[in-house]
Amino acid sequence: MFVSALPFDGAPALRQRAVGRVSFAAAALNGLTRPMRIEESGSMRIRLPRGEGAGLDAVLVNTAGGIACGDRFAVEVEAQAGSSVTVATLAAEKVYRSDGPVSTLLVKLIAGAGARLDWLPQETILFDNARLDRQLEANVAEDGRLTLLEAVVFGREARAERIVDGLFIDRWRVRRGSRLVYADTLRLNGPIADLLQKPSVGNGARALATLIYVAPDAEARLEPVRAQLPSGQGCDTAASAWNGLLAVRFCAASVEALRAAICPFLLTFRGEPLPRIWLS
Repeated sequence: MFVSALPFDGAPALRQRAVGRVSFAAAALNGLTRPMRIEESGSMRIRLPRGEGAGLDAVLVNTAGGIACGDRFAVEVEAQAGSSVTVATLAAEKVYRSDGPVSTLLVKLIAGAGARLDWLPQETILFDNARLDRQLEANVAEDGRLTLLEAVVFGREARAERIVDGLFIDRWRVRRGSRLVYADTLRLNGPIADLLQKPSVGNGARALATLIYVAPDAEARLEPVRAQLPSGQGCDTAASAWNGLLAVRFCAASVEALRAAICPFLLTFRGEPLPRIWLS
């Protein structure tokens, strides 16, 4: 018979957690966008598949295979003056259950003068008992353009999973020049599935997405965007514009309904194909 000599006080054991960071910058050179700086550490990587056209496509890869139990990640992307960068993720990011520790993800985006930066990661999927604190900061030059899309799915649909307990904090701060033009904080704590059933919260949705567009023509695009938004088919949508930005919300009953609404909208809105990684 084996008898442990180690004391046990009921507290979860300390674990070696994943820590990852990527810092990436691109610049315009002779009419083309080229990488200028790539810094990687821990389990975060950035890959630059060969693309067509003058812009640069970048793909973020988390070699840890997901986020869990106090993992810490940070991503910084800078599109320097006149450059054009699109960033996506290799796959949907999974946030696994935690027995207490909160995982953190910090994203910093910079779009310089005349630059275009599109932040288009695939969905973040929260498992039951997941605990994630995500913070996104963006700074856009007065004549820069930023398209920012984040989607989150609550529970694994294939398993009909409900989040009976969890924590999701999502803080966005967007500045145009030196002015704060958008600040939003979402905090869901406890029985998230039940909270999303409330009409004032999610009205039964289990997949949410927000698109923010910051650009000189953002407010002028409001009515055309409203005309493009899908109606019905399991996804509610709405758009508004102020402070030189356009905001679009998607609230869907399933991830399939969310994608069915977002993909054709993005094709029309951006006027170019989706990141190829979305289709693989």
